[in-house]
Amino acid sequence: MSIFRDDILAGRVALITGGGSGINLGIATALRAHGAKIALVSRSQERLDAAAGALSPGQVDARGFAADVRDTDALQAAIDQTVSAFGRIDVLVNGAAGNFLAPAAGLSPNAFRSVMDIDARGTFNASRLCFEHLAASRGVILNISATQAFMPTPLQAHPGAAKAAIDKLTQDLALEWAPMGIRVVGLAPGGVEGTEGMERLLPPELEEEMLAALPLRRFTTVDEVAQVAVFLVSDAAAYITGTTLVMDGASAMPLSGVLWRATRSAP
Repeated sequence: MSIFRDDILAGRVALITGGGSGINLGIATALRAHGAKIALVSRSQERLDAAAGALSPGQVDARGFAADVRDTDALQAAIDQTVSAFGRIDVLVNGAAGNFLAPAAGLSPNAFRSVMDIDARGTFNASRLCFEHLAASRGVILNISATQAFMPTPLQAHPGAAKAAIDKLTQDLALEWAPMGIRVVGLAPGGVEGTEGMERLLPPELEEEMLAALPLRRFTTVDEVAQVAVFLVSDAAAYITGTTLVMDGASAMPLSGVLWRATRSAP
């Protein structure tokens, strides 16, 4: 159950890139549950239709518009369709992302560029193309980041660079667009259980060791991430901009897990 009123986002329209699955679909579900109308954007129309139908039977208050965030023409069309369907855009969630494990020495330039294009350039593309609509509604941009942006992580040079670029973009857009009434905030979750990303990035044989190193001794959940997203895009966060909120259970603190275990075992 949510701790927020059901109508906290009533009358608002949220466009969510990468919204067909995972964390982003969880955020879409929470925003819809609190009154927002939802436009989902990703590359698979079939997946979008299924997700939108689950959010709103008959797709009355949730629609899916297929587009690749790297393709500005397709993305512009999805934005135009959103405004045609719902009349406005109040919230943009930049969640489209690409990731896979790869050592930097074995990572091709094209593979590195692909992740940078989806994550960093896709975030800018959607933000820039939604700018006029967000300025009209005095809206908010929520950029989904990750702890790889600031915590050195093996086999993650490509998403780490992309997420660091997103965090910097969050600051710069917040600075430039605040006079237009647009807030720009970020959210950087740690490990999120039950997601495709966790299955792809965390080998099962390492899960127990990872959990033992976490101060809270557990990963976060999609629902918890979604509730924080509701807060950040709501009026409760009306004076927060230019900040990326780290939601990782202290896992990114230097040597946090090692020190925690040492003090627990000390006499």
